[in-house]
Amino acid sequence: MKFYETTALIEATDDRIWSILTAAEDYPVWNPGVERVEGRIALDATIKVVVKVNPGRAFPVKVTEFTPGRRMVWSGGMPFGLFKGVRTFTLNSEGDATRFRMREEYTGALLPLIWRSIPDLSGTFEQFGAGLKARAESST
Repeated sequence: MKFYETTALIEATDDRIWSILTAAEDYPVWNPGVERVEGRIALDATIKVVVKVNPGRAFPVKVTEFTPGRRMVWSGGMPFGLFKGVRTFTLNSEGDATRFRMREEYTGALLPLIWRSIPDLSGTFEQFGAGLKARAESST
């Protein structure tokens, strides 16, 4: 298994952060790594994510878990589990703030081959956390 992860302590409520995470059309406004997210982010929905590190290619993912204000999971990959990516978003209250965590884990028989072609996403994950924090803490 390989993974990327980011965390941020955000001075905002779980509900505020959740509303940002589930507004697909607004991702490009606050997340510099995303060109667009197509579809409605809801349980069992399939959405398409187009990222700037791989322009022109849409990554279809299914929303497999959806606990409002707490946890959401996006899953995608190849048939038969040959390669799978699972992105988990979690929110936990810490006093007047919220701890945000996003982790994407990669598994499957083809992981060693595919991993070599995946660009280093560390910076993209950090941008995601920072952008979410800035958006949630802003007055708009």
